[in-house]
Formats: sequence, structure tokens, C-alpha cells
Amino acid sequence: MKLFGKKQAPPPRPKTVSREPAPIAPAGPGRKNSCYEYLDMLMSNLDQRSTGTAVKIYIENFKRLNDVFGYDYCEELLQQIQEYLKHATGKRLHHFIGVEYIIIMDRTTSGQAQTICQEILERFEHVWTVGDIDCICSIQIGLCPYPLHATTVDELLKCLDIAVTKASEYGSNQMAVFNTALREQQNRRRTIAMYLNEALDRQEIEVRYRPTYNVEQKKFVRAELYLRIFVKGLGFIGAPEFAPVAEDTGQIRTLEYFALEHLGACIAELIEKGIDFESISTRVSPLMFQQEDFLAKIETILRRYQIPAGKMALEFSENAYLSYQLNMNMVLQSLSEMGVEVILNDFGSGFCSISSLLELPVNTVKFERMFIWQLESNPNARIMVDSLTQMAKNLGLRIIAEGVETQHQLKVLNRADCQYQQGFYYSPTVEKPDLLQLMDCSMEESKIVLEKARESVRR
Repeated sequence: MKLFGKKQAPPPRPKTVSREPAPIAPAGPGRKNSCYEYLDMLMSNLDQRSTGTAVKIYIENFKRLNDVFGYDYCEELLQQIQEYLKHATGKRLHHFIGVEYIIIMDRTTSGQAQTICQEILERFEHVWTVGDIDCICSIQIGLCPYPLHATTVDELLKCLDIAVTKASEYGSNQMAVFNTALREQQNRRRTIAMYLNEALDRQEIEVRYRPTYNVEQKKFVRAELYLRIFVKGLGFIGAPEFAPVAEDTGQIRTLEYFALEHLGACIAELIEKGIDFESISTRVSPLMFQQEDFLAKIETILRRYQIPAGKMALEFSENAYLSYQLNMNMVLQSLSEMGVEVILNDFGSGFCSISSLLELPVNTVKFERMFIWQLESNPNARIMVDSLTQMAKNLGLRIIAEGVETQHQLKVLNRADCQYQQGFYYSPTVEKPDLLQLMDCSMEESKIVLEKARESVRR
């Protein structure tokens, strides 16, 4: 949210304001039912000429504005937004629920609707003024052509929700159109969600590990726990894809605690067998920082498996910091006091990950995988690797490069003195018995195990 104390001249109105103003659907306690009934009537009377595009607009930072400026200010702001939207579209505006609005652009193609919505997005890039106070209000827009993708009101609302969610993935003031690709993506997510529930009940989630190589010591010294499931018709699905599904369906807590138990057991077995290693890690969903029993669960695992300080590591992403900054500051500090290594993922992907190094108890950072891949084609990536590696070393941090797959990447990373490297060049993901043979061993000593692991991946 951006706030401006000085009043600014309003931006020029978009061309669409010349349309004849349309009324706003009645507000009040029954506004959702009124909107639903209108949409139901519309969709129930579709014929060959009944084509158009439905638009859903969601004001994403309205709660913050309400907290800062209060009820009266925001009521006036909403009135301005509603007036603008009805002028900009020339269509009936429905206040659906909360700060969500639905507009039915009948006899309007998807392309025409997108042109209008683009003008709306441009307006929301500028300030809104209430009294003598300016603010910036951000939105997400979802579009759905009907009856192409929806023939009932429930289908239409579901498609609009999916489109708005997709728009939010792109950032503030974005739009997305529901299409065949989004439908296929939604079907895929539904299939994963259904199987994931069964996999959790049946303990059918496969636990694997990504070994990390220390190029100075010339041996595997670390590893990251990695989960995957096999979904019939889709094949193997890794955590980067099914974890967001689990977050949406409420299964993430069970999934994360499943991973933490395996992490604790693996660390205990390595210690019991006298294998020298630095730490074993697992990635933590941002939603875990909201769980009241999260720290207690970590403490229980540390005590149950008698894990020494520094041997367990938890990884979090920049997105987690952006979403749960206050909670994370407290939780990460507590984890650090417990002796848990804190790893920041996606290092170098944005300003937040760099600035957070000054505020959070981070011990280790990981270069983003896509960042490492850019070493193949972008000369500037090498400069960034050199600079970020030196900065991390000056701050006393370990730095891990993940996704290392080629000799060229290896050469650049070694030149930058990046000590820890992870990727298929060194080893694919392995099961725990193989990990026990790899840890504290060189690539030459692990040759047979690595060949077997790579052959298993090729099948």
C-alpha cells in the first residue's frame, strides 16, 4: 500500500468514461443473494445470442486502508470506485460480497472486455483522493467468457474465482482470463488434492533427499528433504506443485508435520551411525508460521530424536517473509534460540531477500534455481553470482547454489568461491539408504551409488 500526504492532480479519465452511466445493484445485507439471483436468471435464460464476458473485481488492500484511515474514509473511497466502475464499463455493477464486484458485459467479446479492464487497471495505478488525503488502491480482475466456459451461475462464479486467483499470482493490479488452459490446470489441481488426501492417510508419500556437495572439502555434507507423490494419469508430482494445493485445501499442516518427523528420524539415524554431516533441511510453508503449535512441534522433534544444535535446518522463502513478516521475525528468532539452522531460499530473486538478511537470524542462503540456470545464457548472471557470494561471505553466511547441472555453471560458481553446490551434476534426489552412503563421502567414493541413483531417474 502506498500513501501520499500531498494532494495530487487526478489522472486523465480513460476513454471509456464516455459510456452512459449504469446503476449499481442494490447494496445491503441481501446484496450477495440479489447478485446471485440476477446471475442465476441471466445464466438460466441463455440462448444463441446470449454471449458476453463476466468480470470480477477484487480490491486486495482495502483492509489495510480501512485500518489506517477508518470506516468513513473507506466508505467514501468505495463510493468513488463504484462510480468510476459504472462509468468505465457502462454496465450494471453488482456488489457481490465484501470488496468484490461483478460486472456482466453482455454482447462483449473477451478481447473487448480486456481492453476495458486494462483501462481500469491503469486508473488504479493512480491515486484516489478522499478529502485532502490520497491513497493507492490495488485490485485483481478475473474475466470469464460465457457461455463458452460457463452455462450456470455456479460454474460462472467458480471460473471467476479461478481467474482472480490466477491474476493475484502476477502481483498487484493484474487481470487473468479463464480459458481452457486454466480449466485443465484446475482439473489437475483437483486430481492432486484428491490423491494427496489418500496419500496422507495411507502413508504413500515418497520421502527423498537432495545431497549438497562441499567443493572445498570435496564431499557431501548436507541434504534437503524432498517429498513427491505418484498420481495416476499425471505421474510423479513434486512438493513445489502439490504443496500449494495442500495449502489451499488445508492439508499443509499434516503434510509439513509428516516431513518434520522424517527429518528428525533421518538426522537421528545419521548420528547413530556415526556419519559426519553438517545439517539436513526441509522447506517450510509460509502457513506454518501461523500455526500456534509449530514451535512446540519443532521442540518435541528435537527432544524426541535428541538432535544437537545446528543439525536440523528449516528453509523459508522470500514470499513467506513478505506475507508473514511479523510472525516470522518472532518464530525464526525462537528457532535460532533452539539451535535450528535458518536458511533463506530464492536468494537474489528480489530486494526483500537481501534486505531481510539484516533483520532475520539467517545462517545460510540459497541461490534461486532459475538464477543459476541463467548462467548459461546471461553474462550479467555471473556478475550477480560474484557480488552476492562475496556479500554473503562478508556477512558470515553460508551460501548454497541449487540446480547445478552443467560444467559451465560449476566453473562460474567455483570462480565465485561458492562453497556449497546442489543439483543433478552432483546427484539426483535419493532415498534415505543411499543418502546414508553418500554423506561424508566424495563423488569418487560415491560413484556406484550415484550411478544407480541416476539410472533409477532415467527409467
